[in-house]
Amino acid sequence: MRFADRIAGLPPYLFAELDRRIAEKRAEGVDVISLGVGDPDLPTPAHIVEALQKAAEDPVNHQYPSYYGSPGLRGAIADHYRERFGVPLDPETQIQPLIGSKEGLAHLPIAFVDPGDEALVPDPGYPVYATATQLAGGTPVAFPLFAETGFLPDFAELPVTPRTKLLWLNYPGNPTAAVADRSLFEKAVAFAREHDLLLVHDAAYIEMTFDDFRAPSLLEVPGAMDVAVEVGSISKTHNMTGWRVGWAVGNPEAIKALATVKTNIDSGIFGAVQDAAVAALQGPQDHVEDLRMIYARRRDLVVDTLNDLGWELEPPKGSFYIWFPTRGRSSVDFAEHLLQSAGVVVAPGSGYGANGEGYARISLTVTDDRLEEAMSRLREALA
Repeated sequence: MRFADRIAGLPPYLFAELDRRIAEKRAEGVDVISLGVGDPDLPTPAHIVEALQKAAEDPVNHQYPSYYGSPGLRGAIADHYRERFGVPLDPETQIQPLIGSKEGLAHLPIAFVDPGDEALVPDPGYPVYATATQLAGGTPVAFPLFAETGFLPDFAELPVTPRTKLLWLNYPGNPTAAVADRSLFEKAVAFAREHDLLLVHDAAYIEMTFDDFRAPSLLEVPGAMDVAVEVGSISKTHNMTGWRVGWAVGNPEAIKALATVKTNIDSGIFGAVQDAAVAALQGPQDHVEDLRMIYARRRDLVVDTLNDLGWELEPPKGSFYIWFPTRGRSSVDFAEHLLQSAGVVVAPGSGYGANGEGYARISLTVTDDRLEEAMSRLREALA
């Protein structure tokens, strides 16, 4: 049996490896508290669950769905962008529903990257940007992000070449929790136009913001529709990670190219889940502000704990992660120390790129009591 070279060249997926380590420790009888994966602990709001239950009984949803997403879901996404960001979208040509945003991120390079082409990948950054580029036969070219500049790119320093096809951005960011204002996106759009790039913005955490900061959409920038696609999700905003619904919106030609890939690979989203997504987008939104308050409270607990132990962290304004230096230890050694001495899992920063070495990431997606227990254990392990 001979495997494809594209598989042999991929590193183990960070979160799958974390799952394996957690299972090992729990099998040993250790009470593990995992702060490693960003999977909301709170349930999906009841009105969304009820919409799914009703839709699942409809025989229309027992057949193949549309490859392009239902008109109702595309219309709901268009309404959301108009109301939230003031961005008009054509539901027919500028919106493609996804089986979760990760699926769209993974398929976009197939539509744009040929063997030998390059994609500019943030480092540290979500690992899928690099691996999706590799799976398409391309070469991920990392551009470093530094704490001193708020983990924002310096476009004048990006290593663009004639083979560069695509530029990835992600704000609010994973793993860094960095946020970007509209001026950063204006620079990104100008850079993409100058170098004839597809600009892809992963906006999965766009509603997870704090302290009166509200994240803008890349598509608010004039000219963005000419060069960009923004990938969104209801996973974090509505506690629906397991439901697998997202979208790509933006440049019509790019959306058409992505749809061409998808129609040859998948058969669309289960119709009942699409109906539930419509309920999420068009129904009550009170829980979104409640989520922000919960994550802000948890954020402050973690930041205060680490600062009491000698760190000097500023509370992040976006996502639900805390990204912090490991102070002299390697990322893996630091994470292993916490696992062995405290039964607490954090994600080693090296899993997010070479520039993530020397950092670790804590996710705030555990119940308050378990997070408090985890912080108590950290105080003892790191004192």
